[in-house]
Amino acid sequence: MKVVFQTDVGKIRPHNEDCGGIFKNKDGHYLAMVADGMGGHRAGDVASEMTISYLKKQWEETKNITSPEIAERWLKEQIASINRLLFDHSLRHIECQGMGTTIVSAICTDQFVTIGHIGDSRCYLFNQHGFQQITEDHSLVNELVKTGQISKEDAEHHPRKNVLLRALGTEKSVKLDIKTIEVEERDRLLLCSDGLSNKVSEQSMMDILTSEQSLEEKAQALVHLANEHGGEDNITLVIVEFSSECESR
Repeated sequence: MKVVFQTDVGKIRPHNEDCGGIFKNKDGHYLAMVADGMGGHRAGDVASEMTISYLKKQWEETKNITSPEIAERWLKEQIASINRLLFDHSLRHIECQGMGTTIVSAICTDQFVTIGHIGDSRCYLFNQHGFQQITEDHSLVNELVKTGQISKEDAEHHPRKNVLLRALGTEKSVKLDIKTIEVEERDRLLLCSDGLSNKVSEQSMMDILTSEQSLEEKAQALVHLANEHGGEDNITLVIVEFSSECESR
């Protein structure tokens, strides 16, 4: 398995409220994550950093994630725990009131990948069937598209594009969308914040992912393209390539 993580503040924002990473557990399996924080004065980065830090610690201490059922249960339990921690933190610290974060996470083994997400950070999969988004945004605009009130094209430029219907840490409990997929040699996952998906088309993502560049160069090319198209938001991504080789950055 080859993995790379990259984050960039973009061209407009004064600081980076995204956080993420790729972490190994005791069995050598990876947990890839991207979190896009929001709310309050510098509270967004508190929410995303707390989330990634907590899940990293829990993951690095775990082992025997041997089936999709175990992986799904682990993600549900840990996301519920960090949701409570974030919510309690926002109640105790006035400067963090209303803070929250998106989360997209993927437990990656050689046989399967378990993906959990809340919000509009996304996971894409490239395999023999092509390139597709495999998470569904928890956003107002996506709900309008699903109910036929606006078109997918209208959604791209909708003034309320960034309104989330679900986020981690904003309420006492939260629902995690979760699914497990099978993976094969040469399949690729892309996890990203909306700083990338709002600025780079799926066709461009696929072109870069399938290029002959190294994984590090692919990550840099995606960030560069998002910045070239305006870079109004922080840009964070993880690429996982399923292969017998090892490359981690």
